[in-house]
Amino acid sequence: MAIVKMKKLRLMVIRAEKDRLLRDLERFGCVEFAVMDDRLREKGLYQESADTLTLRSTQNAIQNAIALLDRYAPEKKPLLSAKPQVEVDTLLDASVLKSAQEKAAEINGLEEKIKRLTAEENRQNGLIESVRPWLDLDLPLNTVSTERSVILWGSIPARVDLSAVSAAVEEASDEAELFRISGDKSTNYVLLVCIREAQQAVQEKLRPFGFTAVSFNGEGETAARTAEEAENRLAVLAQEKESVRDEIVRRASSRDELKLASDVAGAAAVRAEAEGRLMGMDSTVIMQGWVPAEKEKELASLLENYGCAWETEDPSPDEYPDVPVQLKNNRVTDALNMVTNMYSLPAYDGVDPNPLMAPFFILFYGLMMADMGYGLVMMIAAVVAMAKIKPRRGSLSFCRLLLYCGISTFIIGALTGGFFGDALEQVGKILGKPEGWGVLPSVFTPMGDTTMILIGSMALGIIHLNAGMLISAVEKCKKGDIASAVWEEGALWVTLIGIILFALNKTGVAPQIPEIAGKAVLIVGVVMILYGGTRGATGFGKFTSIFGTLYSTVTGWFGDILSYTRIMALMLAGSVIATVFNTIGGIANNLLVFAIIFLVGHALNFGLNLLGCYVHDLRLQCLEFFGKFYKDGGRAFAPLAVNPKYYDTVEN
Repeated sequence: MAIVKMKKLRLMVIRAEKDRLLRDLERFGCVEFAVMDDRLREKGLYQESADTLTLRSTQNAIQNAIALLDRYAPEKKPLLSAKPQVEVDTLLDASVLKSAQEKAAEINGLEEKIKRLTAEENRQNGLIESVRPWLDLDLPLNTVSTERSVILWGSIPARVDLSAVSAAVEEASDEAELFRISGDKSTNYVLLVCIREAQQAVQEKLRPFGFTAVSFNGEGETAARTAEEAENRLAVLAQEKESVRDEIVRRASSRDELKLASDVAGAAAVRAEAEGRLMGMDSTVIMQGWVPAEKEKELASLLENYGCAWETEDPSPDEYPDVPVQLKNNRVTDALNMVTNMYSLPAYDGVDPNPLMAPFFILFYGLMMADMGYGLVMMIAAVVAMAKIKPRRGSLSFCRLLLYCGISTFIIGALTGGFFGDALEQVGKILGKPEGWGVLPSVFTPMGDTTMILIGSMALGIIHLNAGMLISAVEKCKKGDIASAVWEEGALWVTLIGIILFALNKTGVAPQIPEIAGKAVLIVGVVMILYGGTRGATGFGKFTSIFGTLYSTVTGWFGDILSYTRIMALMLAGSVIATVFNTIGGIANNLLVFAIIFLVGHALNFGLNLLGCYVHDLRLQCLEFFGKFYKDGGRAFAPLAVNPKYYDTVEN
């Protein structure tokens, strides 16, 4: 598989046919429109206008109405169900928008009414809370004075001694008195009565005690009466809100129409965005963009129906950074699209990493999870999801990746003899079976062959890294940079061969290989590395680059290979945790207790490993493997196409 070759498209069409052509291109789904050069304005062209904002606003209003229906009248549907299907032409027909807009406006208006009622409820609740401290006082809340006296409502912190406050008030005036109405842990609520002439003096005395005046915005009833009226008002508001909710629920029958209209508005908005990238004159419109080379013949057949002029050409190397990237994959490599997209798409002149990464990613995942039971769960989940939900695009890639990794996990689990850890063996002990019942045959086990698995993990790492180097060397040779391939990847390979020959002789595996042969090849490799690392340096920089090259090569390779020990670590951790839960479940020697602990424990272990193995596998690919050859920075191909949210499209 590879990166799809793109063609640069230029097209001029009669203005009267612009809208029809845009609809056909959206149905075609393989043309991306590019923003045209502003310098064309100097030649009398102008930017095409489009109602993108209006259409997006319409779509958002409809989607908000759908969300309200889902909140107040949840749709009952099977746990795993596919999206309904609709023809593409239906999504390109804007005739349904007017009716849907009206219905959406009604639903959104009802929600606004609920918001207003909620705001009034909050106000009434706030009023109740504000008068609560004064409920025992039989005095209208708007009472602030009499003919000769002044009444001050207020609060004083609870930490203040009220007797000291009363003494200070009496010191200011004999005709003044402080009454405590109520209080809580933080505040005392008080009422001060004094003659008018002494008001200023009394307030001066109160200031050091933290007295805060309270007002009630003209409430003319007592606190108790005000609270009662607020409670009655809350009951009325609750009834009104319930009535409005019922109105929204009664409109639930419009949900499917609104969903269709949302997707229609979305298709129209995408078309309008593309239209906004065009430039034209009074009678013609000019378009520029990209089309996959493999779709050029189909595009030609479509354009034959229009009075237009068009041409395509290959992009020049200078244009490569602007060329959109589309990956062409099969069923297996397509599953790795989500991994590549999480990292970064390759540059247009780079390499599609999916087919190169797929066997390593799937193998490493299976080695990390390594349990037949977990693999079986993954396979069943993927197959059921694909059969019931019928996913597309990214969801389909995820389901396929889950299936392939599940198969790998099951196979490696069969080699290690793990089926939910040692669950069968524990069940055999509970049932009183003979010793060894339920022990599955294995080639190796995580806990019994740890050293062998550790060495195997690092050996896989060496293979993985060398595969990345081989890809890099091939790409360099394709571009004519053979010298870099020789002095970089070639030097490392010669060094690696020398290390292997020397190790085979020293360990006695192949004593017939002369020791001097391994040393000679190793020395040649080191010399090649040093020369390759200092080729571009001059003067004193050539001397310092020798040490830099040695350090980066030794530490870099050593660190990279050690990274692959995570394969062994995750395999061991998953197996140990599974065994621990099985052992805990078997302590009670009761199948029911074992089943409960088994389900809870393995659900936790499975979830942890499902995510952990993916993250660590992803790290090995993105950092270790991609670091050897990958050129990222590609921009995803985004053609004018129908991409509905609530429906799946079918051919007309």
